[in-house]
Amino acid sequence: MNPWNIVYDRRGAGTPVVLLHGLGHSRRAWDPVVDALAARHDVVSVDLPGFGQSPWPAADAPYDIPALVRAVSGLCDYLGLRRPHLVGNSLGGAIALELGALGAAGSVTAFSPIGFSPAGETYGRRLLAFGAGLASRVPEPVRLAAADSPPARAVARRVLRGADADPASVRDLRFDATMLAPGSPFLRLAAHVAGYVYAAPGLACPVTIGWGDLDRVLPVRAARRAGARIPHARHVRLLGCGHVPMYDNPVTVGDTILDTCRAAEVPAGGLAVGL
Repeated sequence: MNPWNIVYDRRGAGTPVVLLHGLGHSRRAWDPVVDALAARHDVVSVDLPGFGQSPWPAADAPYDIPALVRAVSGLCDYLGLRRPHLVGNSLGGAIALELGALGAAGSVTAFSPIGFSPAGETYGRRLLAFGAGLASRVPEPVRLAAADSPPARAVARRVLRGADADPASVRDLRFDATMLAPGSPFLRLAAHVAGYVYAAPGLACPVTIGWGDLDRVLPVRAARRAGARIPHARHVRLLGCGHVPMYDNPVTVGDTILDTCRAAEVPAGGLAVGL
């Protein structure tokens, strides 16, 4: 996966912040918070390989979480970003944490990162990944029609959004059935994501773990396991937020990111730099 093939948006000026979305999403996931971040930082919103406008990886190319970590690291090198602040949601949160453990981040802010769920929930997600593979065998017109049905759209709203989601932001929300096309990046990654456990040793940079209390994809109880594995992390409970909190409460999410960046940029003397 060549870093120059990865599609991204870049806005603002200041210390760099790289935004990484979750499985099946795109850089558009961060649109609600980009303006606030770009007022203080050089913000790079990334389409991970295979999602958004970034091309699918070759069928015979490695395509798992370590491969995505290498791809994002390569993009940062390509753009000349040395130890940027890394921000991720779900899969993107795990990528940010893995890079942080490699010493490649100035700070990490992870919202509902994968890798901290109990074994029973991991097994359940593996079954869901297997079911997604079976669904890929259904003719595409049938998949598209099912995803656009009122029951499926209601499930999407309940699973992906929190209690106080803006009605305008969820009116057209639905699962993207095109992700279940045979051989799609979503299907190739789903089993890896379902079985992933964060176990990287050491993470020296400032870390914030944010979790929506209404997250139905990765329930908030996983935050306790994250705290046990990353003891120095700051934890933020995002009230009324679901699995993609940028839509539910962009102000709090933006402030959480900025606070983490600011903490990383305060030297021992106590004066912030670059702000």
